Amino acid sequence: MIRSALVSASVLAVLATAACAPVIEGGPPLDLPPGLAETASIGTIYMSSDWLQVEDDFSDTFVDEVGEEMRTCADGTWPLDLRLHVEDVHRAGRLEVALNGEGRHQVRAVAELVDPRRDNLVVGRYPLVVEVDAGGRMAGIFGDRQMIVAEAFGRALCDAAFSRNPRRPGPHNATPD
Repeated sequence: MIRSALVSASVLAVLATAACAPVIEGGPPLDLPPGLAETASIGTIYMSSDWLQVEDDFSDTFVDEVGEEMRTCADGTWPLDLRLHVEDVHRAGRLEVALNGEGRHQVRAVAELVDPRRDNLVVGRYPLVVEVDAGGRMAGIFGDRQMIVAEAFGRALCDAAFSRNPRRPGPHNATPD
């Protein structure tokens, strides 16, 4: 009897958690209202993806790098949450870059900015395809490809949603462009 009550409680907890899990709603692109673009800050970042051929830590790296870029371009006082759904990732192979001295990384994802104060209303939606140079032989061989593509995505999202690039390219930035 106690065991069946514990199983029922566990199942209920899992279902309640799954029902509350943030997901991309989808739909057409939607620009942030101008006033909100000026005053927004990013709170929690959620990431989902379909089956991707990437390392296990991709989600952590992607969320960290996009979050870092968002903190530099969305530094207002109105908190928004960010939902990311990564649809596809392609990274240049290390051997390819070593031999050719060139290659490209690409990520296709949808970013939704939601207002947690208004029942998670989607206030901005940006389907983006971002392509970035692998950075030459040395960066292609030794660089963190996940970090490079995630940072490039964060910069593209800053530009699309807030009309500003958070940083200039340089040695402080993993993105070569």
